[in-house]
Amino acid sequence: MILTTLAESGAYEGLGERVAAGLRWLRTFDPAIPDGRHAIDGDDVFALVSTYDTGPSTEKRFETHVRHVDLQYVASGHERILHAPAAALTVETPYDEATDVAFYAEPPFASSLLMRPGDLAVFHPDDAHKPGCMAGGRHTVRKVVVKVRV
Repeated sequence: MILTTLAESGAYEGLGERVAAGLRWLRTFDPAIPDGRHAIDGDDVFALVSTYDTGPSTEKRFETHVRHVDLQYVASGHERILHAPAAALTVETPYDEATDVAFYAEPPFASSLLMRPGDLAVFHPDDAHKPGCMAGGRHTVRKVVVKVRV
């Protein structure tokens, strides 16, 4: 897991050309772009743009992905993302290849990332994460998740 800002993300372009393509796309992100899926490099790199309200962490679930690295960028609003190593968690819903997601039971401990406008978190396949959690109250969040095929 990596926590940085989009402005300071240049060093992470070394993680590979697909990650670099996703970061370049994020740097040109137009906040007026509609919610939905946006192609960057076919199915290898694409962006999921969404607007939503955060909620209590008890209403969210830890997840992982096998085929993708997540570049999670907050364009506006605030949220908490909880994080824990997947190897330490108990699978609650087994991996579904069609949706590239597995869900996990709540662990006794997790790290908490405060995501503010301009923040960027990178989650690798072994990084369980629980996005969309309230940070001091409910907030409307405008977020981009760039999915990078590993």
